[in-house]
Amino acid sequence: MYKVGVSGNFGGNKNLINGQTIKTKILTEELKLLIGSDHIKTLDTYNWKKKPFKLLKSSIKLLINCKNIIILPAQNGIRVFAPLFVLLNVLMNRRLHYVVIGGWLPKLLKKNNILRMILKYFYAIYVETDKMVKDLKSLGLDNVIYLPNFKRINILEENELVCQTKEPFKLCTFSRVMKEKGIEEAIEAVKKINSDMNRVVFTLDIYGQIEHNYKERFEKIKKEFPPYICYKGVIAFDKSTEVLKNYYALLFPTYYEGEGFPGTIIDAFSSGVPVVATN
Repeated sequence: MYKVGVSGNFGGNKNLINGQTIKTKILTEELKLLIGSDHIKTLDTYNWKKKPFKLLKSSIKLLINCKNIIILPAQNGIRVFAPLFVLLNVLMNRRLHYVVIGGWLPKLLKKNNILRMILKYFYAIYVETDKMVKDLKSLGLDNVIYLPNFKRINILEENELVCQTKEPFKLCTFSRVMKEKGIEEAIEAVKKINSDMNRVVFTLDIYGQIEHNYKERFEKIKKEFPPYICYKGVIAFDKSTEVLKNYYALLFPTYYEGEGFPGTIIDAFSSGVPVVATN
């Protein structure tokens, strides 16, 4: 029997670069390093809505074959996967673990009493911030554990830090490219400062996977980029410090409702780069 079964979005055959797929893959790799690949079984939930019966069959197999089950659903998926695994686990009596991605769970559970009751059947719920622990415990969940967001990353030594002291100062964003991550605010802020100062004080490079429903709008915005703003594509999550270390600061004016402790801040900290962010 496998020690751990991991159910999460591994991205299928697509090279998805977002918080959910990255954390699912990183957690799985860390478990393999800790207890060995032979003790891990995975279930990829990518595009599960198109194959619900296959998902059900695979979920049953996972419960039969594993002592511990870890789920990493996104905000919509938790409404399906938590009840599913609790129901299937009635006869199996496995330990169910829920690793939360982002900071949206307390707000959701305040409005959803049934889901809140279901999550009490989990052995543990792991969240990214102390505030989430307090908020969830105030809702009656006693199985909540603080697990900081993490990644295996090259942390720069002091002698590797790059200190920029001359204009133009290089700024960047390093997250999913979508309106709610504050991409347009970052663009407008840089344009306004350079316009007010009548010179190029800051440049801006935008990194990250463009959200599907934002592509059309972003293409229109790109056409109006001045020469000092550029979209630089997607960087592998384990290469972030090599890129970010060359920047003066990272901009993260996010108002995305589901933020927990974002991985982009870990990338910036590891690169010795300050972050200008919303609260």
